[in-house]
Amino acid sequence: MLNPNLFNTVFVIPILNLLVIFYKLFLFIRLPGAFGFAIIALTVAIRLLFQPFFQKQIETAKKMQEIKPQLDKLSAKHKNDQKQLQAEQLKLYQQYGINPTSGCLVMIIQLPIFIALYNTLNLFLLNGHAEKTITAINKVLYFSVLKIETVNSWFFGLDLVKSPKVAGAWYYLLIPVITAALQYFQAQASMPQANTSGPLVQAQKGNDKDDKKKEGGQGDFQKAMNTQMKYMFPLMIGWFSYSLPIGLALYWNIFSIMGIMQYKKVNDKK
Repeated sequence: MLNPNLFNTVFVIPILNLLVIFYKLFLFIRLPGAFGFAIIALTVAIRLLFQPFFQKQIETAKKMQEIKPQLDKLSAKHKNDQKQLQAEQLKLYQQYGINPTSGCLVMIIQLPIFIALYNTLNLFLLNGHAEKTITAINKVLYFSVLKIETVNSWFFGLDLVKSPKVAGAWYYLLIPVITAALQYFQAQASMPQANTSGPLVQAQKGNDKDDKKKEGGQGDFQKAMNTQMKYMFPLMIGWFSYSLPIGLALYWNIFSIMGIMQYKKVNDKK
């Protein structure tokens, strides 16, 4: 359950301790639905921890949108010379202070944290042996004062342990719908609107019709990728939230809401 390996020691156990700290705190102040609020607090803490990385990723995406006309022109000009194309693209990135790998770096950094969060919530939400689970959790808590005897998984009339698939009540089915909708709005917000008045765009207005025809195929491919991110990914996450306990969907939804707010804040600064 909590095997003594490097991943659990570095990621899972610290996150588990933080979740229990929030849970005990909310129990102390007699907050109803303490475990649900502990998941929310943990999600906010993780999101704030990665705030600089997300901010950099969003700003990079916005800059990439602004220089897209110039990138398209380079692609058309050097379509038969990939080496020269890469050199010219790199020069353009350096000119505008863009690191195109920053988005991948953010995803790589997030991955172990997300897996650790899933494993942590998995201990509480997916394991049916309550006493065995509590014992295993108490063994890895940093302080004896944090030890727990039981966990009340009810949150505003919903049992965080149950999945909408097996819950039986119709209102549980609202969870995957809300989750998919939030993922859609986050995908929508993450696609910056083209800046039609900026100097980079104005500089490209002289592109002739032949260039536009050459770039059409690449543009269609980009549109197809954006469509998949906008529609397919939310549907996939919605299906996961239908099959998994809603405690995991709660984490995902709070994370999405914070992401939407951040994207909106950055994209509105024009």
